[in-house]
Amino acid sequence: MIRYGTASAVALVASLTAAQAETNIEWWHAMGGELGAKLEEIAQGFNDSQDEYTVTPAYKGTYPETMTAAIAAFRANQQPAIVQVFEVGTGTMMAAQGAIVPVHELMEQHGQAFDQAAFLPAVVGYYTDSDGNMLSMPFNSSTPILYYNKTVFEKAGLDPNTPPKTWAELEQFSKQIMESGAATCGFTTQWISWIQTENLSAWHNQPIGTLENGMGGLDARLSLNGAVQVKHWENLKRWSDEGIFKYGGPVGADNAGPMLYSQECAMLMGSSGSRAGVIANSTAYEVGYGMLPYYDDVEGAPQNSIIGGASLWVLSGKTDEEYAATAAFLEYLTQPEVQADWASFTGYLPITAAAREQMAGYYAENPGADTGINQITLNEPTENSKGLRFGSYVQIRGIIDEEFEQLLSGDKDAQGALDAVVSRGDALLEEFQAQNQ
Repeated sequence: MIRYGTASAVALVASLTAAQAETNIEWWHAMGGELGAKLEEIAQGFNDSQDEYTVTPAYKGTYPETMTAAIAAFRANQQPAIVQVFEVGTGTMMAAQGAIVPVHELMEQHGQAFDQAAFLPAVVGYYTDSDGNMLSMPFNSSTPILYYNKTVFEKAGLDPNTPPKTWAELEQFSKQIMESGAATCGFTTQWISWIQTENLSAWHNQPIGTLENGMGGLDARLSLNGAVQVKHWENLKRWSDEGIFKYGGPVGADNAGPMLYSQECAMLMGSSGSRAGVIANSTAYEVGYGMLPYYDDVEGAPQNSIIGGASLWVLSGKTDEEYAATAAFLEYLTQPEVQADWASFTGYLPITAAAREQMAGYYAENPGADTGINQITLNEPTENSKGLRFGSYVQIRGIIDEEFEQLLSGDKDAQGALDAVVSRGDALLEEFQAQNQ
């Protein structure tokens, strides 16, 4: 009995020692509900795949709340190893010199297989510096697409398998739908800033700012008041007045989705990452998918859309062991099977070519699920279509919403509203530059 007891004690000590030897890192994120549960499943998969490291996910609220919490924790020297930051926080994170560890350096220092060429150009370009080095790891990337009600199309005498390709077709389809009584509204949209301004510009190969849309330095300024953007905002105002377009509200107040779900509007422009939610809320009819409309009189259109979503940033101030664990986990996240599982469950884009190939069967069984990935990879990204990177851009998006509502109310015309976006936004950029140089 003593012998067995001694052996058990030795085994217990060995077990505790092994457990203590595991290096634990924290991953702060902004995903609740089903997405959060799937994220935790991924972390557990990594933990189960080896016995050296443990990743502990922690939900910290919305994207802004998570970013604010990480900044506060860093100042108190209680930061996590990894934090999930939405794409418009990229400029702010880059400017936080000394607070981050660039992903390309981390992976190289810890001997992890890391080939930036394996990532989709339209995804990786958003998170690289001017020398092409990746600063953060893409995780949940999305792009806006067109959703439409096939039943409404049929009732209106339209081909349910043919979405509008151009803005002229979208206007024509909308009028036919409304005149037939199939629906009272042609289309709506989420995110005037992300979809109808930023992606509208990239899709037509138009800049929204100087210095490669802010990627070339802190002295970049806005230029989203060009002819194509002004024309589009003028059309949105006219379509709103005619009832063809219904406004879904500013960022954070998504009334656009419900207008599609209730069949009030026949079409919705929204995130590819919303696909599962759109399907779940549209059980009374079949959903169709299409790429964003374009103006066929703009040379170079369509180009490619740009991403939304978030990436994973590594924070400084950790031990070598913790960084080894972080590098191993980020390498795990890029595995094709992990990426394919995440993308097929959520509707987010696979971030590597290998993951996209692995999803071929899923795409074949789920027509339309590949619309976003086909659209974002339609052409090699240009300086105007690889993304944007401005400081204080969360606030600038708020300005875009405010000025768009001024347009809809008739207080400003499209040129005046977009000119105001530029002047007000540039004031924030100048302040950000002064604080971070």
